[in-house]
Amino acid sequence: MTKSLSGSEDRAEQQPLPGDSSLAGRGTRGAAGHALRAARILRIERVARIPRAGRVARDLLVHTGAVGAALAVGVVLVVGSGASVGQAAGALADGMAGTPYALGSALNAAAVLALIATGFTVAYRAGLVNVGGEGQLGVGGIGATAVGVSLPDATPAVLAVSLVLGAGFCAGAAWAAIAAWLKARRGVNEVITTLLLNFVGLGLVSLAVHEEGLLRQPVTSADTLPQSEPLAAGARLPLLGLTESPATIAVLVAVAAAVVTGIVLHRTATGTRLSAVGQSPPAARRLGLSVARLQIGALATAGGLAGTAGAALVATVPYVLAENFTSGYGFAGLVVGLLARGSLTAVAGISLLFGMLAAGGINLQLAAGVPASSVQVVQSVLIILIAGAATLRKETAR
Repeated sequence: MTKSLSGSEDRAEQQPLPGDSSLAGRGTRGAAGHALRAARILRIERVARIPRAGRVARDLLVHTGAVGAALAVGVVLVVGSGASVGQAAGALADGMAGTPYALGSALNAAAVLALIATGFTVAYRAGLVNVGGEGQLGVGGIGATAVGVSLPDATPAVLAVSLVLGAGFCAGAAWAAIAAWLKARRGVNEVITTLLLNFVGLGLVSLAVHEEGLLRQPVTSADTLPQSEPLAAGARLPLLGLTESPATIAVLVAVAAAVVTGIVLHRTATGTRLSAVGQSPPAARRLGLSVARLQIGALATAGGLAGTAGAALVATVPYVLAENFTSGYGFAGLVVGLLARGSLTAVAGISLLFGMLAAGGINLQLAAGVPASSVQVVQSVLIILIAGAATLRKETAR
């Protein structure tokens, strides 16, 4: 292994990169180039010393330890609430998948999280971090509602649902494109812009449901809630048809989005180009790639998928756009994307787990008297431990 790497280093010294043929003979710049090559080789050799099976076993041990520590925190919270551990565990399990209704609710939540996290993965492949899922979710819900309440009730479901989901995608993509354009054309950090656009997007939702000239339902009394009119009958997401289950076709939409995204990222030239941009925008630009166009497209796609998730939320019971309808799904989807680390298989698994925990937390409070926020605390501890372990591993490898 070392021999082959050394041979590669010799060849690299004899054949500098295009446009840098004179670096080797220019004093400190040439020395810097050789030092960079040596550092890369040392890093490769250090990683190569750990067999793949060993790395898998190490990661499995770290994740198992993190789950165990998070569960220990959960036990402390349960005991502190005055409930027995067995009672709380039973209530959580029943809420997660104890009944067809509970499982269907968990699947709907998982579908929303998976759509957001899939979009995050697309942007992440291009070297971008999309933290604007919450705002894109809200704007997507606005676009979907604007279309859904305008359609006649007699509109065929296939057409109406397609229009609603498409409107959500376009609205979310347009919202994310603002940050994408600022990043590509002005170099503004996308983390800052997408984060700030969250507050603007949620503000637009509040404005839309409070102003009668926008999407608020007609005010007939002082008790009229600030929300939109219900979507047309044909614009509501059909159920999957499972017995006593509220699961909708949003689950199928999320699965299809993940599969198509996986194919594009791993089996097409577009995926290769996005990877090149994510690894090194200057190098990708020297190869003739349109870095700005790829970055804008990746972040807009992420926003579009988050907008589709928003459309799915408003097209599910109670079929209205209401203030705070996003319920923090945008930020939770961001966490799913971060934990998945670019793996769409992991996106599916983590989304399902978080969706089931969200559904179980409600029953945990109703049946065992343990605050539903305890589940969020356990999730946060798990995230901190796994993220901390990943950061420590990177620092150790340097």
